[in-house]
Amino acid sequence: MPASPRKILHVDMDAFYASVEQRDDPSLRGKPVVVAWRGARSVVCAASYEARVYGVRSAMPAIRAERLCPQAIFVPPDFLRYKAVSRHVREIFARHTDLIEPLSLDEAYLDVTITKTGLPSATATAEAIRTAIREETQLTASAGVAPNKFLAKIASDWNKPDGLFVIRPHQVEAFLAPLEIGRLPGVGKVMEARLRVLGITTVGELRTQSLLELEQRFGRWGRRLHELSWGIDEHSVQPDRPTLQVSAEDTFEHDLTLDELEPHIRRLAEKTWAAHEREYGRVARTVVLKLKTSDFHSLTRSLTPTVRPSSVTELSDIACALRARVDRPAESRYRLVGVGLAGFVDRDSYEAQPDLFAAFPSP
Repeated sequence: MPASPRKILHVDMDAFYASVEQRDDPSLRGKPVVVAWRGARSVVCAASYEARVYGVRSAMPAIRAERLCPQAIFVPPDFLRYKAVSRHVREIFARHTDLIEPLSLDEAYLDVTITKTGLPSATATAEAIRTAIREETQLTASAGVAPNKFLAKIASDWNKPDGLFVIRPHQVEAFLAPLEIGRLPGVGKVMEARLRVLGITTVGELRTQSLLELEQRFGRWGRRLHELSWGIDEHSVQPDRPTLQVSAEDTFEHDLTLDELEPHIRRLAEKTWAAHEREYGRVARTVVLKLKTSDFHSLTRSLTPTVRPSSVTELSDIACALRARVDRPAESRYRLVGVGLAGFVDRDSYEAQPDLFAAFPSP
């Protein structure tokens, strides 16, 4: 660990959307609530803890959630309300530090190495934030306190819901050793399976592999695995992280062919362009078309034109043209389409050196 480790919090609202619904409608309290539209194409946005007992989880098809928990109460999402609560919570964070990195409406990293309040410790700061959230929003949040971001995120999940867990610098190595390897950030099912083949199932077992061995097997990712196994993460909290991509997508009631997608692509392009226009001082260079087939395979096609799209019409035209790059039978059908803009750069730099950006297309 660094000689003077940071003090990082990860604050995560508990079952956020569902908890807001239960707060605002007392008849829902203590009952299994699923925030989702009903229908074969809908997915679960959030589930109350009462619904999670039955195996209902976010991103699950709503129809499966209904099978798992027939008595669940389905509530359509109200994102305007959720965003208003999220802004209030963000204001509470800002009383303590300006180093806030939001991850979504319901979670954020905070660097409280130095705070505005002068509280004696990061633990005291976390408690003060959780108390303010409870008193001012009538909701609960869980928090993790640790010397870096990835440990703080693990810690915030340790005593959920409405919990606090602290990992002090001298506890890091002992805390990590027995954890399953899948708890490390970036270790998904594929990487976990590759590590299991090597007999590695815990973080402690990962440490038995030298840095050289890991780099030989996994390249640059091997170094990251080595660092994580010892609790090393030098990524700082990034307030005002620049936007990497803006997009809009839609899931259809009935699957459509590529030829039938054009009006939907143009409609979504309007939403994406509106979001792009809100990125003051920055412009996007790459158009992205996202598709999901009827059998749930995801496809993306992208293009970085010599001159960036300068209107919603140009964005729409390019996105529609990207359908020609989809190498699938004409009769293939699609359940979802999305339109995105990526490759953001500063407007002033782009306009001053358009030839430079044309020469170096985004990946």
